Amino acid sequence: MFIIKNAERTDLPEILQLQYLAYQSEADLFGSRDIPPLKQTLDEVIEEWNSGVILKMTDDTNAIIGSVCAIERDGTVYIGKLMVHPDYQHKGYGTMLLSEMENRFPDKRYELFTSTRSVDNIRLYQKLGYTTFAQKAVNDELEFVYMEKK
Repeated sequence: MFIIKNAERTDLPEILQLQYLAYQSEADLFGSRDIPPLKQTLDEVIEEWNSGVILKMTDDTNAIIGSVCAIERDGTVYIGKLMVHPDYQHKGYGTMLLSEMENRFPDKRYELFTSTRSVDNIRLYQKLGYTTFAQKAVNDELEFVYMEKK
């Protein structure tokens, strides 16, 4: 049985380790480990926790197998770093985490972004009602697609 609840400050090192593991597949899309989620520090995760909401999904052993974070500004909920442990991916847990975050902020506009190369992520977000409203090139290798749900 899996449980989703608010992450506590003591969970943040484990969430950061999960992040390093879960984002390896994103890094593989670019052939580089030089992507922001793999360079984030614990202090930066603590700042996200202090200023927004971080949810965790735990398994029967209380190990964290998924997480998502969000912050609300001016009626928009900015969702970030939806991640699921590689051993648990493609089983609906990402959908559960994202849906739970939306439930925490009812009747809002939701916004998120991902790489244009992350076709699985884009497909998931579209399935959940997100639509593309912008694309922006970061550099020659990286382009983000911005998606929203109203």
